[in-house]
Amino acid sequence: MVLALHRATHATLHVLAARLARLGLSASEINVLANLADGRNRSVGEIASDTATKPTTLTSVLDRLERRGYLTRGLDPADRRSFLVSLTADGRRAAGAARAATVDLEHAALAGVTEADLAGFRAVTRALTEVQ
Repeated sequence: MVLALHRATHATLHVLAARLARLGLSASEINVLANLADGRNRSVGEIASDTATKPTTLTSVLDRLERRGYLTRGLDPADRRSFLVSLTADGRRAAGAARAATVDLEHAALAGVTEADLAGFRAVTRALTEVQ
């Protein structure tokens, strides 16, 4: 099961990279932008949780996206020890493209999958995510 998920992940990333080639984004950058596409500002910790990315890895991804002008980081007014990540106008466009490509791929991939199969898949991925 784990190897099958690994293969599916690589196939998915390959398709997303091809669909978003004009943006020149890495898989990690696509993941972050697609998760930020709802426009909600998030702490670095929230993004790490949403994207299942280690905070140290996420910092370099956020650095690259910030250099490209896709996001900004500012102090959280509710907790001055942490930062909030916000998309810029260019970032909203890139995030929208990343989210759209992700949703389109999901719809195409799941077109022939039953609700029961999907529920089983969600149960398996949840169980694997919770393994310590």
